[in-house]
This record gives sequence, C-alpha cells and structure tokens, in this order.
Amino acid sequence: MTSQPSQVRLVAYPSGIPGDDVWKITHDSPPELGDGEIEVDVQLISIDPGMKGWATPMRSYIEPVALGDVMRAFGIGPVVRSASNFFSEGDVVSGFTGVQTRAVVDSRSMRPIDMALGPIEHHMSVLGMTGFTGYFGMLDLGRPEASDTVVVSAASGAVGSVAAQIAKRQGARVVGIAGGPAKCAYLLDELGLDAAIDYKSTTQSVVEGLRDAAPGGVDVYFDNVGGEILGAVLGHINRHARIVLCGGISQYGDMANATGPDNYLQLITKSGRMMGFTMLDYLHRIPEAVADLAEWAADGSVKHRQHIIDGIENFPEGFRMLFRGENQGKLLLRP
Repeated sequence: MTSQPSQVRLVAYPSGIPGDDVWKITHDSPPELGDGEIEVDVQLISIDPGMKGWATPMRSYIEPVALGDVMRAFGIGPVVRSASNFFSEGDVVSGFTGVQTRAVVDSRSMRPIDMALGPIEHHMSVLGMTGFTGYFGMLDLGRPEASDTVVVSAASGAVGSVAAQIAKRQGARVVGIAGGPAKCAYLLDELGLDAAIDYKSTTQSVVEGLRDAAPGGVDVYFDNVGGEILGAVLGHINRHARIVLCGGISQYGDMANATGPDNYLQLITKSGRMMGFTMLDYLHRIPEAVADLAEWAADGSVKHRQHIIDGIENFPEGFRMLFRGENQGKLLLRP
C-alpha cells in the first residue's frame, strides 16, 4: 500500500475503452466517521468488465459513477476504525469500497468475511462476487442436467470458469469458448472440460467449432461476451434450450450502439428461453453460495486462479487488460 491514502476518480465518461485521461489519482485523507460507518484498509480491489457500464452515463441496474467520484469497485480488507455496532477493528469485510486504499463506508453495505474459508484473494474470486455469479447463473437459470450439452463463453475467466465447472459437477458435457491456445489448454487440462473452442483461431470459426464440439446441439449456453459468439450459439441450440445472459464484453467498447444477436428467431422455433441477471437478484442468497463454493474449492471440483497486479496507479492499464483478454484468471489490484 502507498504511504498516503490514494483514490482513483472518474473525471470523464469514456467513449470507448477508457484511456488514462478518464481517471485522476488523488490523495485525500479519509473523512471522519459518521454513525454506523467504518474505515476499511483496502487490500485487494476487483477489476471487472461490468465497471465499464458503471462508468457510462446510461440507464442500467445501478446508477453510473458521478464525475469526480471515486470509481466504484468491490474491495476487501480489515476494519481499521469503527463507529458501527456491526463490525469492530480487525474484522475483515467486503463490498463496494471503490478504487482507493482507504474507504469510509456504511457498515450495513458490507459483508463479513470468514477468513477460515481461505486466503483473502479467494474471497475476491471463487468465494466472491464472480464466483457467486457463476454459481447462481448456472444453477438457477441454466439448470444443467446430466444429459445436457453446456457451452460457456469466456470460460477461462473468473465467472465462466466457475459456471463451467459447476455444469461439469452436474454431469453435463461442457464446451468452453476462450481466446488462444493457452486458455483452451487450461480449459481441457486444468478444468477438465470436454471440449474447447478457440474463438481467435484462423483455421476454424466458432460455428465450425460448435459443430465439432457439440454435434448434438446446445442445451444450455452461459454467455459472457454477446455479439457474434452469442449469435453463433443461438444458431446451434436444441429445443427448450436455456440461454443465460451474464455479460457482453464484446459490446462494452461502445455500449450506446450495442448490437443484438443474430439467429434470435431460433428462440421461437426451439421454444428456447433467454434471460439476463445480475447479482442484485441473489444478494440475499450469498451464504448458500459461500457454503457450496467453499466445499467445492476445498475438494478440488471447482478450481480457480487469480491474476494480481500491484499499485493503485496501475488501475487504468489493468482495466484495459480485461478487454484485451490478457488476464489469466480473476483480475485483482493490490493497491
């Protein structure tokens, strides 16, 4: 951590992937605590694709970050000052801390962390919001069965890898889509998926890959990317397919002009269901996800990895890494 408090503030709404001019680093001292507030020593910050939507002045499931405010982000760390009946100094908490080294927040908005379940970085990946997203999206909306073929895009990522492995635990045949030979090898060799499709391949299209990897069609699709890949999978679905819309990173560069999928009429002819969700739908059920994911991570049936970068000044470049697909696992910032 730096010797003085630091914050990354949003000073302009980006038209595409944010450049350095979108952000400003400040060094303001934390404010005095109000009733019910705590100060958190932020030790890890989650860098997520959804942050692009939070930095875009459009109607969404959550208000955009106001210009001049600290950039919204999930963080984790110990309480160092407390004016709350809920948390004492030394308790580890997680929630919206923002991209900063010290955060004064309403204690009611934070979640207590049981450090006995794993090291702090696990609580920002498999035991954090990305793990919970994969868990609820796959089990509640995808509902894979042993006879199903499940396809997951961005399957080597923090959310996709959890969703894909949960489908494997349910006995389904699972096909992962990822970018590049190294990520596809990770899906096959480390996560144990049944097949992998390299969407960056110059010798085989995603449509051709689906024909080879899922010759009987697709029953469940967990979508993290949108765009052409979503359209390709829709063209390959079976009757009563379930399409889970978790993210659309291929469209985040220009969200105002995001395009809908090709082949959506297949949802009619195949009596398919396509539904989006966010974790706002499942906040009340987080303890359920923690219990299962902690058990599955401990027994090795859900593997995970983290990609940690150091220095709050490296947040802008770290954020851009997501859109270039350069992170290997859950991307975290150690400020």
